[in-house]
Amino acid sequence: MTKRPFLKAMLAAAASLGFASGAMAQSTPIKFQLDWRFEGPAALFLHPAAAGYFKDAKLDVTIDAGNGSGAAVTRVASGTYDMGFADLAALMEFHANNPDAPNKPVAIMVVYNNTPASVMALKKSGIKTPADLSGKKLGAPVFDAGRRAFPIFAKANGVTNFNWTAMDPPLRETMLVRGDVDAITGFTFTSLLNIEARGVKAQDVVVMPYPDFGVKLYGNVIIATPKILRENPVAVKAFLAAFTKGAKEVIANPAKAIESVKARDGIINTELETRRLKLAIDTVINSPDARAEGFGQANAPRLALMASQVSDAFNTKSRINPDAVWNNSFLPTAQELNILPRK
Repeated sequence: MTKRPFLKAMLAAAASLGFASGAMAQSTPIKFQLDWRFEGPAALFLHPAAAGYFKDAKLDVTIDAGNGSGAAVTRVASGTYDMGFADLAALMEFHANNPDAPNKPVAIMVVYNNTPASVMALKKSGIKTPADLSGKKLGAPVFDAGRRAFPIFAKANGVTNFNWTAMDPPLRETMLVRGDVDAITGFTFTSLLNIEARGVKAQDVVVMPYPDFGVKLYGNVIIATPKILRENPVAVKAFLAAFTKGAKEVIANPAKAIESVKARDGIINTELETRRLKLAIDTVINSPDARAEGFGQANAPRLALMASQVSDAFNTKSRINPDAVWNNSFLPTAQELNILPRK
């Protein structure tokens, strides 16, 4: 090869490398905060990441474990995270109690169409219905979503004269099994399996899911900072599309999807977390309400009612404006959101 053709070849190779590195540089970094530890439901986000769907969408997504919805909302509001996963009631409370906050996160997709909160008691306690909770001792951490929303449950079911005992999350189910409290509130797919792990059979537990007893609150939603919504709407839409693609596969094959959780936390009990994921799918993701409204969507009248109920139950500083906490303009198409199999 003569000097000139060789030089051309080198320039072409350099240009090619430059183009490749430029394409890689176009990947948008997104820091994502989960609401809880790397347990079964985390597969909804870890699976599309492991499958490369975020990468295919030119997104560089970092997913971190969390320690509660309230903390997830705060961390997104602080700008430490671009997006997150949190209970909608916690987001509403933040908005109402921090009206002047400059970076209030916004809900952009409903994932848990129903709140996972429930009241749980042991059958041997004699508690069978919500009415039996009157005069009883209830237990939950002070920040527990079910405890915070219990006034809504109590009003809907005429429960009165109850007392609360607070504890750290790891002690909640233990105190129920020991008889230190008569009933607890918690996410069904978390507390029920934790009760079983303490030697109680599932058939010996009374479970009263909030949605079955007149409390139609939405559960967890994907939230985002106003900054990323304003500055990079394309990336936000790409994230939701990639997430939806992965969520469809998680719903169809939870046992396979749990491998992505195991890859992030090697000490999880695979069988237990698969059960937890399936329970979450059956109770709050592929629920009758979700199939009626459509995956990812929020019904305006229901959202407005929830805003009013949360304002009252949480005794917020200002009334919650449902239009300020919800934005559906970044959702995938109706066809892409059609991921819930009919039961």
